[in-house]
Order: sequence, then C-alpha cells, then structure tokens
Amino acid sequence: MEDWREAVWRAVPEGAQPERFAARLAFLLGRVAAGDRVLDLGCGDGAFAAALLDAGCAVTMADVAEEALRRARVRAPGAEAVKLADGGPLPFADDAFDAVWAGEVLEHVADVVGLLAEVRRVLRWGGRLLATTPWHGRVVVATDAHFDPRSDHLRFFSARTLRAVLADAGFHDIDVRRAGRGLQAAAV
Repeated sequence: MEDWREAVWRAVPEGAQPERFAARLAFLLGRVAAGDRVLDLGCGDGAFAAALLDAGCAVTMADVAEEALRRARVRAPGAEAVKLADGGPLPFADDAFDAVWAGEVLEHVADVVGLLAEVRRVLRWGGRLLATTPWHGRVVVATDAHFDPRSDHLRFFSARTLRAVLADAGFHDIDVRRAGRGLQAAAV
C-alpha cells in the first residue's frame, strides 16, 4: 500500500492547489484560533498547514506518504512533520490537540471508524474535529463517472453516512453541511 500512496503523490504536480481550496480553507480558519494546537491529519503538501501557521496555530502535520511530507516540510517549515503507519494508531499522546483537521482524508481510509476513534483520543476534552470530504448524494451517485475505478477513494459519503460514522466513533455536537461538491463536518 505504501508504494501505491507514494505513486499517487509522485503523480500530483508540485504546487498544485488542493481541490476546493478556498472554501475548505475558509471553513478551517473560521473554526480555529491563534494558539490552538492543530493536527493536520493527511497533510498532503502542507498548503493548509502553512495557512494554519500564518493564523498563529501550533501545527503538527501527519501523513502516510513520505513524498507528501517532503513537500509539506518545504511549504510549512515551522510545523512538525510526522510519518504515519497506514492503518496504525496515531503516534500522539491523549489530549494532545485542540483541533484535528482531516481535509479530504476520510475517503482514503479503510478503517474510518478506527481512525476517528484515534482522532477522538488525541483531541483534548471539548476539542474539535474539522473534516471535509467529497459529497456523494443521490444525484452525484447516479453518474458512472463519479466512481472512476482509477480513483484513490476507498469510501464514499453522503451527509447522513458521514454523520453516522462520526457518531459511531464517539463524536457528538456533529454538524455536517453540504458545501458545493463537498461536505464539511465539525464535531466535538
């Protein structure tokens, strides 16, 4: 699996802007504050981590792909970078973060509830998960092109299923909203 994840990142052009970047960034920055300890889970090339640093947050970037982390270290040199084991526990202490940002991550994870339980563990009491994922509602699902077999997506979420998986992992005060072609979720 590691070779596949590295191949995916080698295929992404350096400096490519993340999908729906402006809307996702506004969602994220509207829910964190200067001084917050934020885990950028699945940090990719560090675009969001750099913005979090600019907003005054203490940022830890984490990803399963070394190529993503290499790019993230360049883009957000003030953030800590941690390589994750695919499917393993998060290598952070309990209550280590005020917020966890999982932007376009959950759809790539085989054990979503397991990962979310780990996120719950590393969040301080009252800490918030902020996540985005592509939206897979009835209209979108009706198109064959949506489920391209060459995609690296393992999971497909509607607002209802995303809400359910967050609840299964122990989150409450769950707010899931459709935003264009994506979903935005905030949960405590």
